[in-house]
Amino acid sequence: MRKTTGAIGLGAALAVSAVLGIGTSGAAHAAPAKPQSLYPPSALVLTVGWGPDAATTEVQRAVTLSCRPTPTGTHPAPTRACAELRSVGGMFGQLRTGAEAGRVCTKEWHPITVTAEGIWDGRRVSYEHTFANNCFKSAAPTTVFEF
Repeated sequence: MRKTTGAIGLGAALAVSAVLGIGTSGAAHAAPAKPQSLYPPSALVLTVGWGPDAATTEVQRAVTLSCRPTPTGTHPAPTRACAELRSVGGMFGQLRTGAEAGRVCTKEWHPITVTAEGIWDGRRVSYEHTFANNCFKSAAPTTVFEF
């Protein structure tokens, strides 16, 4: 009985070591980590929601935007949005958020808040801007928050 139990135990140990790759075959070597790109990371999540600030706003729409090495993401116009962000050095506060000349919007207060969170050229970004209403948001001459 002992020999049978010992043989079963030895067989089970060999089976487990074969599955895990342990044994006389040598240790597995992981490939060294290589950088995926020469560019600093640039990945953003952009949101739009009704409300006076990001803390209390329920997000209505959200898109992703990556600009390095090529513009990609779920943003409907990533190439134009990335070009706008490059033109201001990724400083969202320098994007033009005022209404274009000749555009007329009502003065109703129905706030809509846009946010940007993520990484731009290797540095952390957190941006929030509230428009008085959707007309003012749509009148701003920027592609970044057009989604």
